Amino acid sequence: MTYRSLLTTAIVSLVFIGCAQPAPDLDGSNNISDANAISGDTVSIDESGYGNEGSGNHNSSADGFRSVYFDFGDYAISSDMENNMNVNIKVASSASSKIKIEGNCDEFGTDEYNYALGLKRAKAVKDSIVAQGLDGSRIVLVSFGESSPVCTEPNDSCYDRNRRVDIRLVK
Repeated sequence: MTYRSLLTTAIVSLVFIGCAQPAPDLDGSNNISDANAISGDTVSIDESGYGNEGSGNHNSSADGFRSVYFDFGDYAISSDMENNMNVNIKVASSASSKIKIEGNCDEFGTDEYNYALGLKRAKAVKDSIVAQGLDGSRIVLVSFGESSPVCTEPNDSCYDRNRRVDIRLVK
């Protein structure tokens, strides 16, 4: 009888362990381990908002950076965000502190999918900035997935505003 309960317990345990989902990994080269080391608030240098082509006059980035917006389910930086990226590269080059790049998504998709997509969006922005000569070790990636919306109305304009990457300086 003890052998049978021990065997049943072992089988049930193996089934539950086998069903666990691993956290998404984007090839391990995106410096996400530093994201947990950030504490404190961001430094505010310039709170002026910038207009973003294709997205109205929305900017949820701070410190002179401009938000970068993405198409539904996409993590490639579109050509209409080129002006925003040029501004971000200029501000990042003149900054002396670490830079936090925050990936965000709309509410569609699972939590895991949106977390991974937000991280891919943040990594695309980081790669673009690093390609212009900024030291990648000064950049920290964070994905908020769908958990940090700037708009909660159920319409396309609002969903567009939530598919973004925000950039901030870290103390």
